Amino acid sequence: SQQQASGLPAHNHGLLLYAIYSSPLVGNNLSNPSRQLIRLCSSCIAYRTTILTEHTASASSQTSSLASLILPKIDHRTPQKLSYIHNQNFIHYIADAPSDHPSGTSAGGLTYLVVASSAFGRRIPFGYLVEIKKQFLARYKPEDTDFASLPPYGAAAFNSTLKGLMVSHGTTQAGKEDAIGNVQNEIENVRGIMTENIERVLERGERIDLLVDKTDRLGVGAHDFRVRSRGLRRRMWWKNVKLMVLLGLTVVFLLYLFIGFGCGLPGESDSASSQMR
Repeated sequence: SQQQASGLPAHNHGLLLYAIYSSPLVGNNLSNPSRQLIRLCSSCIAYRTTILTEHTASASSQTSSLASLILPKIDHRTPQKLSYIHNQNFIHYIADAPSDHPSGTSAGGLTYLVVASSAFGRRIPFGYLVEIKKQFLARYKPEDTDFASLPPYGAAAFNSTLKGLMVSHGTTQAGKEDAIGNVQNEIENVRGIMTENIERVLERGERIDLLVDKTDRLGVGAHDFRVRSRGLRRRMWWKNVKLMVLLGLTVVFLLYLFIGFGCGLPGESDSASSQMR
């Protein structure tokens, strides 16, 4: 009776049920109510445009080709955490820069990318990216690995780890909580760096205020010194004038005496004339 109502033959019902049970968006077992939709569609880790490791949840999703479109657009001169929108999917990535890995410069060209459903938000995908970055660098240490020399899929041994993390972060509550925890830790780290920078700016501002205060004091002291030096210069000028006048009077008096002794003083000439009489 069910076959007649649906208008489909029995073998078509079997195909329909098989498609539902095997769909990666639903899960492999509908009897497990804890099984949730797989929202992380595809993920890869690449050096520049060379994909080193990759996993796609479903080959029919055609999301793995999006990485080849995004990777050439990524600039590794500065660290980046960005998202692109493509139809119903978000493409999230974390791009490292040489400043992130002073001991291994080739690691500065690594990109950690995931394609996720737009309904999944951003916190969990970025938490997943933080986790795969941590585990990838723990296995392939930047100081010991030259990522530039690795061929395409040269880190394919990491594919199974990508798959496990995609399943755990995309379907299990614990994985989602871990992803959110990773994002919160990143936020706390950024907040700590910002707080430290603000403290440095405030400290620099206090030093600038102190320098300005000292400059003002120095300016006032310089003005007082100028005034005092001007007054001292004037007093010294008057002393020099008085000394020159006194010296001039002394010279005139001495000349008068010398001339008087040579030619005779007026008093001496009067006394001499009176004696002659």
